[in-house]
Amino acid sequence: MKTLKDTIHKLTLPTPYAVGDVHTYLLAGEALTLVDAGVKTDEAWEALQTQLKQLGYSPKDIEQVILTHHHPDHMGLIEYLSRVQNVAAHPKVRPWLEREEAFFVRYEEFFEEMYVESGVPSQYFSFLKGLRKPLELSSKGILTQELYEGERLPGHEDWKVIETPGHAQSHLSFVREADGALLGGDHVLGHISSNPLLEPSYIEGEERPRPLLQYRESMEKIADYHVNTVYPGHGKSFDKVMDLIHRRLRKQVERAHAVLEMIQAKPLCAYEVCAQLFPKQIDSQFGLTMSETLGQLDYLEQQQLVQTAIQGRQKIYYVNR
Repeated sequence: MKTLKDTIHKLTLPTPYAVGDVHTYLLAGEALTLVDAGVKTDEAWEALQTQLKQLGYSPKDIEQVILTHHHPDHMGLIEYLSRVQNVAAHPKVRPWLEREEAFFVRYEEFFEEMYVESGVPSQYFSFLKGLRKPLELSSKGILTQELYEGERLPGHEDWKVIETPGHAQSHLSFVREADGALLGGDHVLGHISSNPLLEPSYIEGEERPRPLLQYRESMEKIADYHVNTVYPGHGKSFDKVMDLIHRRLRKQVERAHAVLEMIQAKPLCAYEVCAQLFPKQIDSQFGLTMSETLGQLDYLEQQQLVQTAIQGRQKIYYVNR
């Protein structure tokens, strides 16, 4: 077996989110690298310092940060790491890290238009006011290195970059083919299924991404590698990855066919589907449930099981006969 150059240390940091703790991973090899950087809270910062000290390091020893994606529980402590010279990630992390105002204006406009098209009642539009709130627990900085499919991690040549959009448009996973280790971020979790989340296109005027379809493609891409152990962003590390991937993909198809049955009974807009699909969660988790619903509808469209028509400003889904 090939000699492994890097040691993987898991650091577990608290978050204020329902998902619970988040993991970052310290790669100790030619460089000392933190993969992901927790959430920007005092509690997370104290936990990071404590766990680094237990390993014989301090935050000043960390040379670079590599990000799996742009969500605040994965890049919040970058501002605290004063000695870091390199922040590497997918280029779609850039507007989030560098706080590009034009992007955020377009981001808010995208969701407003999406809600109108989806038939969302007016009381839910207050959700739009909180779209920037996650930035409070994230970091502002400079993306110094862009990472792309097939490249090697800087300072860690055994690790290969895999673009895995779905949960986030910026999502990357990192595989070490020598032993089948996968630093998977939030792409594949053992205890829960990741949410494919709606986002606008990062190129103005381009059609919106279809995150559930991307997520399925990304899961199938992971299946092309001989992954033995997943080191995830949340929950326990795990193996038997192929079994899990097949279960997740099958579950998504089952849910999509449940949506199809609703539409067979009556043509519906996306909000009406969401209200039937998630009657107990729609009020408390509106953004997540709408993302999931539109993902199922995107899948049914791709499979040519439903068609759409515009009535007024709303998109209506009906069965393709």
